[in-house]
Amino acid sequence: MDKSPEEIPFHNRDQQNVLVMLEEAQYEAGCVSEARIAEVAESLDVSQSEVYGVATFYSFLSVKPLGRNVIRVCKSLPCYLKNSRMIIESIAAELGIKPGETTPDMKFSFELTNCIGGCDKAPAMLINSDVHGDLTPEKIAQILKSYD
Repeated sequence: MDKSPEEIPFHNRDQQNVLVMLEEAQYEAGCVSEARIAEVAESLDVSQSEVYGVATFYSFLSVKPLGRNVIRVCKSLPCYLKNSRMIIESIAAELGIKPGETTPDMKFSFELTNCIGGCDKAPAMLINSDVHGDLTPEKIAQILKSYD
């Protein structure tokens, strides 16, 4: 017995479309605004809370404005065991912000996330789409300066 599109749960019917639309919003505006969430919900005939749930579930989407350069530090076990705490402390000292914050000049946002795919280079961080691994405090300072 086939179900009509209205009877198919949201996560099966539209989640892929929602994700694509939210990724586009993130790319265009640097974040997914409340207005964009409302537009996506209306265009797919789903609730805003369902769209918001997708927008806040994925760590590479943000509902708040981010800096031009987004630093993501892996908080998964391989990086943790290879002293990811040092990366977090070095970035915080270098930029004067903590995870979850953005520099006042909107140059950098600092986020903690799950695996970034750099386990073989742990400890690792991602800046925008660039993976940096085998980090030391000195390397971190150099890398951050290169994003001026």
